[in-house]
Amino acid sequence: MKIANCKVWLVEGVKYNWTLMKIQTDEGITGIGEATNWPGSPLVEAACRHIGDRIIGEDPTRIDYIWTKLYRDMNWLGQAGPLLSAISAVDIALWDIAGKRAGMPVYQLLGGAYRKDILLYANYWFIRGDGSAESYQQQAREMAAKGFTACKFDPFAHTSYLYGSDLSTNLSLSEPQKKLALERIRIVAEALGPDFPIAIETHAMLNGPVAVEMAHRIAALGINCMWYEEPAGPEFPDAIADIRRKIPLPVCVGERLHSRFMCLPILEKHAADVLMPDITRCGGISEMKKIATLAECFNIPIAPHNPNGPVSTIASAHVMASIPNFFRQEFMLQDVSWRDSILDRPLPVLDGHFRLDDRPGLGFDFVDEELDRHPGVRNAREGFYV
Repeated sequence: MKIANCKVWLVEGVKYNWTLMKIQTDEGITGIGEATNWPGSPLVEAACRHIGDRIIGEDPTRIDYIWTKLYRDMNWLGQAGPLLSAISAVDIALWDIAGKRAGMPVYQLLGGAYRKDILLYANYWFIRGDGSAESYQQQAREMAAKGFTACKFDPFAHTSYLYGSDLSTNLSLSEPQKKLALERIRIVAEALGPDFPIAIETHAMLNGPVAVEMAHRIAALGINCMWYEEPAGPEFPDAIADIRRKIPLPVCVGERLHSRFMCLPILEKHAADVLMPDITRCGGISEMKKIATLAECFNIPIAPHNPNGPVSTIASAHVMASIPNFFRQEFMLQDVSWRDSILDRPLPVLDGHFRLDDRPGLGFDFVDEELDRHPGVRNAREGFYV
């Protein structure tokens, strides 16, 4: 069996584009993958097309060899970014092909299932309203009513994640912004109750002293804090470890750690309580499984980052089924209406769980015509990260 063709789509999502891939073999078996990353999705799309051309003629069963060849051939470009996203898409699609060829779900090929009901936490439940604390509270109640038992949000008044747009140029917050963030957290926690964990996102957009200060002020609210996310950027593993030692909240990082090689310093420095690799950035199914095994050596649980397209949700769930140190998986509660229609069946999400079945491969295929109907956004648009 040989790889015969690789097709790539840039598809509009709720706030950024999805980059999706289908690999076709000369035996007629196809596999689906995803490389979603942003901003700069056209760069990711181009990387996927280039990488897709490079793998034509390869044996798709040599999954680890293809991963390593692409990584080593191309790493003059660096060890992260569009290259790793493109490798991620290829890897996910190759595992899908392997499962379909074997007549087994991917999680079985990864060693079998510890679980098939993958516990989720909700993100993007708060994207309506005027940003007031009361608006967050109402949307939090609606989210919990859908069966979710944990959630995440960024309370720090960020409306854009692009430096210099609405951020202080020294990554600080005014006192009114600090008080608004604390009130948003307080009122959401009040609506959800003490048994409902809440993850607090910072997007690495607070400087060190402010990140420490706000962690202490959040802790003083007495909320059930699942974790404090990305208190510093991935280029500062020592600073993350230092912040973790200074604050009373658990720390979670990993969405910008591309590959096991970038995760290792965080683990060695004991900088995180929870690790959150992103399957469309870190190298796909193969690499997420390796990262999970590495984290297991440090007694660290995995909670995959997943504000992406539907293949990311599906592939992450297969890996999370197969590891002992799974915690929770992120899920985008509100999304574009075509998230399910681009697939041959809807995502099986019920009562805050993703429910895996025994269908071979990832268990899903694309509806190509529906993908074509929702082309990606290529020109700057307010509130959208091209």
